[in-house]
Amino acid sequence: MMVTMGLVDTHCHLYDEQFDTDRAEAVTRAREAGVERLVLPAIDHTTDAAQRQMVCQYPDLCRPMIGVHPSTLEEHPEWFAEELARVERDLATPPEGMKFCAIGEIGLDFYWSRAQAALQQQALRQQLEWALEYGLPVAIHTRDAWDAMCRLLEEFRGRGLRGVMHSFCGTLEHYRRIGAVGDFYFGIGGPVTYKKSAVAALLPAMDPARLVLETDCPYLPPVPFRGKRNESSYLIYVRDAIAQHLGLTPDEVAQITTQNAFRLFGA
Repeated sequence: MMVTMGLVDTHCHLYDEQFDTDRAEAVTRAREAGVERLVLPAIDHTTDAAQRQMVCQYPDLCRPMIGVHPSTLEEHPEWFAEELARVERDLATPPEGMKFCAIGEIGLDFYWSRAQAALQQQALRQQLEWALEYGLPVAIHTRDAWDAMCRLLEEFRGRGLRGVMHSFCGTLEHYRRIGAVGDFYFGIGGPVTYKKSAVAALLPAMDPARLVLETDCPYLPPVPFRGKRNESSYLIYVRDAIAQHLGLTPDEVAQITTQNAFRLFGA
């Protein structure tokens, strides 16, 4: 398939151990599919080394984030102080070769438990404050917490917050409330290709100028790869599904979303 407009995978974990045996091949496949940027979210201190190694190996392709994932705090609340100190330290003095393009992956995740909901919210507020202090966008993870997320983000309304709602799967009301908070984009990934897809049903009501593409690989693979490992080369399936739902050409979707991604994350 010929690609005439470059793509940006705005959220991918290609540094994950699932790619340890064929990462170079996965990168080659992504380039061949027209992917010209890979934005790598952070998780916690256990993934820092792998993320940094990939950024240093592919400096023309990869752009890193810094942050602490809400699931880390749910599973390891005892890491709270250490993880936030890590983020604060690396923002102030980035490790060699690491120019952070965003603070992420941060957010709220109440899927498994709400035991550490207050701790998750405290961490999110702090990292949003750092985003404003350092002039960085945020990449926000939300799972089973959309109402709580909207309420928290609305505390920052009018303060210049900007970012992307990773793997957006909220309602039209959530979309509108978040859009009123600040300069927010909405990440669309593999679920848009599923037969029963809430985000696909919502797409006609969403502004294409607010959409970016993502895979979240190795998670959330698109059709026809459900049940298998996801990878950045599959971004073309997301692009094509969005084009179909919006009545655009794949190249129009690529152009719009790539411009959005560069506007948000920079070069």
